[in-house]
Amino acid sequence: MTQIDLSEAITSAAPDLHVLAIECSVKNSESDADLWKDIFAEEEQIRQEVAMEEINKWPPILATRMAYKRLGKEPNRYRPSAESLRRRVVKGQSLYKIDTLVDLINLVSLKTGYSIGGFDRDKIEGGRLELGVGKVGELYRGIGRGELNIAGLPVYRDAKGGIGTPTSDEERTKIDLETSRLLMIINGYSGLPGLMEAAEYSLALLCEYVQAKDAEMTLITKDSRINQPLSHCSLPY
Repeated sequence: MTQIDLSEAITSAAPDLHVLAIECSVKNSESDADLWKDIFAEEEQIRQEVAMEEINKWPPILATRMAYKRLGKEPNRYRPSAESLRRRVVKGQSLYKIDTLVDLINLVSLKTGYSIGGFDRDKIEGGRLELGVGKVGELYRGIGRGELNIAGLPVYRDAKGGIGTPTSDEERTKIDLETSRLLMIINGYSGLPGLMEAAEYSLALLCEYVQAKDAEMTLITKDSRINQPLSHCSLPY
């Protein structure tokens, strides 16, 4: 399991942060029609029940935005990805079709409000990530966005540099159809409530749609780290 550490700068700005990481072997594919039935149903429910002005007040999204502000970043200019997905859906647009793994992760983010990092584990340099704060001038290519100014954003770094922020992941470690080992990071800036349910939902989708195997889970806070091998497609509690 990839080791994930939280920097003091992050835990000071977001003391309630709970990071839940799932690592597993997967078999990715082109976008799955059955998965998209679930996505369309979730989109329709959101359009019926959610107003645009309510999106940034939802606790998982609001807490992420507050962390941005404490770190000096304007969240309306660099929206957390979960917020951007919900805004897109409420405007009447559908999620982008990428591939089954990316579509699945976007569905979890859309449904739960968590900004989620999805990485090809084999592209990560070294066995450790640290969640720190982006620096002025730090080179970072957001997926589909080009160079992204990550100064003041929470950023996961491997041995080579930044790979993930709540706004956008980096091109270097992105998922593609050849991805066989997934690292999925659910960023709970609002604390533990709702996080384990998001993990349960994620595991169910991973097992159903990408044949997840050899899954491991780690829950990290500023004070603790709990590692749990997962022999089945559900949490053991």
